[in-house]
Amino acid sequence: MSKVYTTAAEAVADIPSGASLAVGGFGLSGIPDELIAALAEGKGTDFEVFSNNCGVDGHGLGILLGDKRIRRVTASYVGENKEFARQYLSGELEVELTPQGTLAEKMRAGGAGIPAFFTPAGVGTPVSQGGLPWRYHADGSVALASPPKEIREFRGRRYVLEESITADFALVHALRGDTEGNLVFNKAAMNFNPLAAMAGKICIAQVEQLVEPGEIDPDQVHLPGIFVDRIVHTGMQDKQIEKRTVRAAKEARA
Repeated sequence: MSKVYTTAAEAVADIPSGASLAVGGFGLSGIPDELIAALAEGKGTDFEVFSNNCGVDGHGLGILLGDKRIRRVTASYVGENKEFARQYLSGELEVELTPQGTLAEKMRAGGAGIPAFFTPAGVGTPVSQGGLPWRYHADGSVALASPPKEIREFRGRRYVLEESITADFALVHALRGDTEGNLVFNKAAMNFNPLAAMAGKICIAQVEQLVEPGEIDPDQVHLPGIFVDRIVHTGMQDKQIEKRTVRAAKEARA
């Protein structure tokens, strides 16, 4: 069966309420915006999301978040999303903040069939000791906190056990892909997109350029098609800037 879908809406049509989603991108770089927008047009809700961050207000995952259709997020930072922070602090959203490198490895390990691994990151902190607020009560008190994790010593150094991540679906963005699902990512879009794709049981990729098999040099393939189940051609992405910082005109002339 062909992996190619005509529209983003068709590609995400069977994602049900309550599904877990591994979503690629870094800030607003390389996010699967068309797939997210198509998902937002549907009726699915109560999603659990694994992503480096949760978009910004009104863009990317921020659309689903603003509609209160995400129940839980595992991410490494809040970023510029004020609604993300508001929902978390008001007790409307469960959030597991995870060190960025650990989050990346949790996705990679999940895709590789590794159930857990040991890392030194977070040892001696609430990451390993437990107590990080996952959910607040409306009055600001902690409703649910992270549990302590197993610590073991290897060669005289302590490590914490982290469980890997697998998700029902993965949503990713690539610069180029062929109809067999082989993908090429552009610069910072390499961050989390290949890892999210590996972690998803069903991976859906939006690509700016769709070509026939053989048109991509095998040495240039970043993610082989074995990890990709569906692919949709969405055309050139409308690039967004998460936080624009410019100098004042007078300073620029100095």
